[in-house]
Formats: sequence, C-alpha cells, structure tokens
Amino acid sequence: MNDGVRIEGMVYDASSAFAPSAAMGGESPRNRMASAELQEDDLSLDRSLRPQKLADYLGQTKIKESLEILIQAAQQRGDVVDHILFSGPPGLGKTTLATVVANEMGANIKTTSGPAIERTGDLAAILTNLEDGDVLFIDEIHRMNRMVEEVLYPALEDYALDIVVGKGPAARSIRLDLPRFTLIGATTRTGLLTGPLRDRFGMAFRLNYYTPEELADIVIRSAAILDVEAEREGALEIARRSRGTPRLANRLLKRVRDWAQVKGSGVIDEDTAAQALEFFEVDSLGLDSVDNRILELLCQQFGGRPVGLSTLASALSEDPDSLEDVYEPYLMQQGLLVRTPKGRQATQRAYDHLGILPPAGQ
Repeated sequence: MNDGVRIEGMVYDASSAFAPSAAMGGESPRNRMASAELQEDDLSLDRSLRPQKLADYLGQTKIKESLEILIQAAQQRGDVVDHILFSGPPGLGKTTLATVVANEMGANIKTTSGPAIERTGDLAAILTNLEDGDVLFIDEIHRMNRMVEEVLYPALEDYALDIVVGKGPAARSIRLDLPRFTLIGATTRTGLLTGPLRDRFGMAFRLNYYTPEELADIVIRSAAILDVEAEREGALEIARRSRGTPRLANRLLKRVRDWAQVKGSGVIDEDTAAQALEFFEVDSLGLDSVDNRILELLCQQFGGRPVGLSTLASALSEDPDSLEDVYEPYLMQQGLLVRTPKGRQATQRAYDHLGILPPAGQ
C-alpha cells in the first residue's frame, strides 16, 4: 500500500502493521523493554513446551482429526485452509492449535489480538502485509471494534480490501486484492461474537476441558522437555489439581520441579507433588488461596446468604469481571458455588470442603 492512501479517512503506513499499540497495555517503550527482559526466559520456556505438530498435540482428539482432514484436503488442492474459529475457556490450547495449523501447512503465522486492532487502518495494514498462504491469528477476536470488523468481511469472503481514497466530495472507493490467507480466531466468549463474523468462519471448534489422564500425559511430555524425572502418579497428582487446563498443568509442573529440586530428591513422585502443591496453596480440588477465600467469605463472613457480585468483589479486593470470568466458572463446575437471582451463594459441598457447618436453617 502506498503512503498517503486514506483508509476510512485516515492515512496509514503499512510498515507499522505489527507495531505495539496503546491497546496492548499503554506502557512506555522503556517499560515494555524492561518487562520483556524480565519475562523473556519464562516465555521462551513456555514456548518450548508447546507442541509444534498435530502428532505432538495431546487431547482434543476429535478436533485434531477434523483439522488433519482439513489440512490434507487443502494441501491436495493446493489451496489454503478455510477460516477457523477456536472457542473455549482460557488455557486450553487455542493459540497452540493455531500455530500447529500454520506449521502443518508450512505457512507463516502473524499474531495479533482483537483489542490491539484499534482502527480500520490497523487491520488494513496487517492484511496488506500478508503473503500468499499466511495464517493470521487474532486472539480474543470478540473484542474487536465493530467498525474494524466490517473491514474484515470482504477480506474473508473475497480476499479483497475496500478502501476509501481521498476525502469529502472527491473521495472514492477502490478495492485491493489480497493474497489468499487463513484467519484463525480465538475467543473465550462465543456469545459476544456478532452473527455476521461468526458465519464467515468455515469451521468452528470448541475446546473442552482435559481429563486428568490427558493432563498427566501432557505433564510427562513437558517434564521430559524440562529434563525432569516425573513418575506417572506424580504427574496424575499435578493433573488432578490443574482444573482441566494444560496451561495450569505446565505452570504447576514448573513449581513442583522447583520444590522437588530444593526440598526433595529432584524426582516428581506422588508424595513430592502433593507436598509441593500444598506448599504453594493449591489444594486437592485445584483451588488456590483466592478460590478458598471466596468460599470463606460466602460461608462465614456473609453467613451463607446470597451475595451480589460487586459486594463480593469489594470484599475480595478484586475486579468484578475477574471474579466472574476467572474464578467463578471453576467453582460452579465443582458444585461449590451457585448463582441465584439474589446473588452468589455457597453450596453444601463448599461447607464440606472448608470443614465447617452451614448456618442453622440452611
């Protein structure tokens, strides 16, 4: 795209397509550099644990089989894979699957997120910088601006970009051809996607929580990459406390590895894993200190009465959105908390878990 071309009334330089924007946190360049240096080792380690091929990806068997068919069919036709939408709770491997699809296709992957694409010009610059066969991965795609989203429609259907050249009465619309590409979108809130955008994905997959056995396989694979000896029972102990989430399983594995190295023999067996996780305040149900604090507030401080979201968030000194999106879903899945018309309320199982009696009359 040439300099000076107006996109929806704005001049945009395509060379800045993948530059960090304020929507990605609003940090100064110096702060971003310092933060990147501090997290570089952890990020590199996390990336090394991620599978690169479908054969290495554990779990989500049906989705893997479907992707394998899509990829093989596209390769036989010499075409790109149809646009794909991955949905599901955080930490289940949506980003990893996007990378796996790109690797299986032998394609480059360009990664961004919905909040980072602030203007239509941002998206236009990204699209015009793609090469034939590339994969564009947009994380949290449901948070994309609606005006930006409309620019995406012709790009997905016709591999074309409609732009406005000029301004005022002299403005005219032209269409630029785009290279063939595959959009992979990821969302944790499928209900927030607009119908027109959702309908433009050729395939939509919902990732489900992993079983403890599947997570144990992931833990053993990750332990081998980390050069840590892990027994099957030790891996299962970590898996049972990982909330069905590979990301959390790998995170807990690294903490257990540290504890075993300093306090134990270095081998992760069942006893070592249990002791380490108790030390790091992850109990037998996978609840951490914040989860248990929520249950204590509901059961003790509020006496078992229904509590509104904002009231509970204030008592916890936590953001209401974080409470609703991060903590509550797992507590509800475990039958420890229910949402009622009057507010959040602890269940009998929550009292049993805390080892306390419910108030009289309940």
